Amino acid sequence: MNILLVDDHAVVRLGYAGLLRALLPGVHVREASNGEEALLRVQEAVPNLLITGFGLPGISGLETTRRLRQRLPQLRVLFFSQHAELPLVRQALEAGASGYITKSATPEVMSEAVQRILDGHTYIEQALATELAYHGDDHRLQGVTPRELEIFLMLARGTPTRSIAMQLSLSSKTVSNYLTLLKSKLQVTSHAELVHLGIDMGVVRIAG
Repeated sequence: MNILLVDDHAVVRLGYAGLLRALLPGVHVREASNGEEALLRVQEAVPNLLITGFGLPGISGLETTRRLRQRLPQLRVLFFSQHAELPLVRQALEAGASGYITKSATPEVMSEAVQRILDGHTYIEQALATELAYHGDDHRLQGVTPRELEIFLMLARGTPTRSIAMQLSLSSKTVSNYLTLLKSKLQVTSHAELVHLGIDMGVVRIAG
């Protein structure tokens, strides 16, 4: 498994490359300091995942993503940025990114994001996904409580009900009750429809 990590700060890049190797044994992490170097690196070895931010010298992270996705349509992209503004998250997703986390995220979040994205899913850091959902164009979420929204986003990202219960320190029955309320409020009848609703709202995206 090959990961290309792009960051213009050598110390930051070195630290996170080491972290990725520790979190994901067997993964090969290549590094680039800017977009131009990233474009050259993919000629040496095709990555499975690109991890980049926005503010790169020269070619921006967005433009680097666009160019590499045009050349390598199957390339998965994770934006890893100090910025948490929703317009930037939307721009990253529109450019072809499969995920977005901030540099304040824990190592566990980075590990989960990388693994979920490499498995073909989308991963948006929980707080950002919540904001995207609340500030989207779909008004059905207006009556949803923060806890219900949290469970909705976890389910929409593919988290099994039992895992949701464990992560939130709730019983499986309580989670099931929340899901029943959610389906009623969001006017859907199944878990699958909840997932599709997450896709329609832009907080979950189909792999590709």
